[in-house]
Amino acid sequence: MQTSAEIKEKLKITTEWQPWMADLEGDSRKSVQTLLASWHRNQMQRKILQDNHNEKLAFDDFFRKENSDLVAGIDEAGRGPLAGPVVTAAVILPEDCSSLIGLDDSKQLSKAKRDEFAEIIKKIAVSYSVHIQSTEEIDRLNIYQATRNSMTEAALALTPAPAIVLADAMMLEIPVPCESIIKGDAQSLSIAAASILAKTGRDALMADYAVQYPRYGFEKHAGYGTKEHIAAIKEYGPCEIHRKTFEPIKTLLTQNSLF
Repeated sequence: MQTSAEIKEKLKITTEWQPWMADLEGDSRKSVQTLLASWHRNQMQRKILQDNHNEKLAFDDFFRKENSDLVAGIDEAGRGPLAGPVVTAAVILPEDCSSLIGLDDSKQLSKAKRDEFAEIIKKIAVSYSVHIQSTEEIDRLNIYQATRNSMTEAALALTPAPAIVLADAMMLEIPVPCESIIKGDAQSLSIAAASILAKTGRDALMADYAVQYPRYGFEKHAGYGTKEHIAAIKEYGPCEIHRKTFEPIKTLLTQNSLF
């Protein structure tokens, strides 16, 4: 009779039902039944991830006129914060994206998982680009136009050029067809990949700013308007990377000439 430890090791490398597993169903040991139940749960989760992956691939495939057409996904990170840049990313994925099963909207994944996927995306992508839109440009243009310009720059930097661009909730004026996809990172694998590169890229920048401007806690909130962040702005005034046209910073600047 196999020990529970031996069964555990065999189940770890088994992804489909095998004839020998039928004997486990009649095994009276509680440990074996626990292992078998865990295996079933894992396979169910695996199927959910695979189905989600296939749906995202099919979504991107819908926009191809020819099988060889390259589809680019574009997304941004950082439109809402009170400080720091907007970071946009554009990604063209290869035909084989099996290493990206489980890839989803960056907000749905842990930091560790985002970092892991970011490395995979950079390794396998046909092409990718990341553009950083400065706080100064955000204040000069407005957040919508600054983000749109940044997405455009990211799209134009791709080599080879895509046949079509899928942008998350944004229509771009570029030399190739563009589709604005609402909640694109939940529907398109290429947009989800772009969201990962944008998010991880911006988080890294904000971690660096946290060292440069330690009073504001950027390492905790990445520039978003948390109570802690707003309290720090009121106490110390805005720093160089704060968006001067965003409230409550705009009002603070008009009220206090010391800032």
